[in-house]
Amino acid sequence: MPIVHAIVLAIVQGLSEFLPVSSSGHLTAVPWLLRWHEFDSNASLEKAFDLALHVGTFVGAFVYFWNDIVRYAGAAWRSVMRRRVEGTDERMAWLLLLASVPAAAIGVVFDSNISDNRRMWLIGVCLIVFGIVLGVVDRVAPRNRPAEEFGWRDAIVIGAAQAVALQPGVSRSGATITAGRARQFDRAAAVRISFLMSLPITAGAALYKLTKQITGEGIPSAYRPAFAWGAIISAIVGFAAITALMKFIRTRSFNIFVAYRIVAGLVILVVAAGR
Repeated sequence: MPIVHAIVLAIVQGLSEFLPVSSSGHLTAVPWLLRWHEFDSNASLEKAFDLALHVGTFVGAFVYFWNDIVRYAGAAWRSVMRRRVEGTDERMAWLLLLASVPAAAIGVVFDSNISDNRRMWLIGVCLIVFGIVLGVVDRVAPRNRPAEEFGWRDAIVIGAAQAVALQPGVSRSGATITAGRARQFDRAAAVRISFLMSLPITAGAALYKLTKQITGEGIPSAYRPAFAWGAIISAIVGFAAITALMKFIRTRSFNIFVAYRIVAGLVILVVAAGR
């Protein structure tokens, strides 16, 4: 695998994992559009590379939210010791874990179906449809709830949206931000909740996939530099994407991402129709 291909895909992953545009859809569409065929005959190696990129973006998010992680982890530990939940931090810690349950359960049960369900026309349709949904909900939803008001009903609704986003093209961040806005969180709160929710589900998914990879044949030595560069670049770009979006949504709407999704979806549908 050429290192330049790995770097391009790492940049794509780092940006699209946190921007509401679907990382899985882009990681499928970009090699397809550019006619890259490194993994055509080795699906397990492709999954391993995908895992390396996701570990990279997890590291980027972990670094960005380090203070929150320490605070919520400490709060969760205190609640375990007391055997009860007290205060906002303890409630948030457990609710973020609760919100990960739907996607984790569906991901484990339907793992092979999800991995194989990467039809390009479906990715194009999902990009367009769920992009429009994001735009409409963002426009009409009230924007007055802060992240500190995150409750169990919010965890269930946004967690269900995260489960829907297992389909490539939907976008995990896009679906959870949309659900957060529908639950009347302001844009900054919806984005923050979405990103914090990504940590347990990404860590869990990476651990689950890693245990499956360990039983495989391993990574060929010729691919290891590309995997390493992919993980490093995706971590750096992922951190930058979170930083940029957190600043961007303080004064802007999600319209630019909605427009991009529609254009990208149409391009995929047109190319798919011609192949």
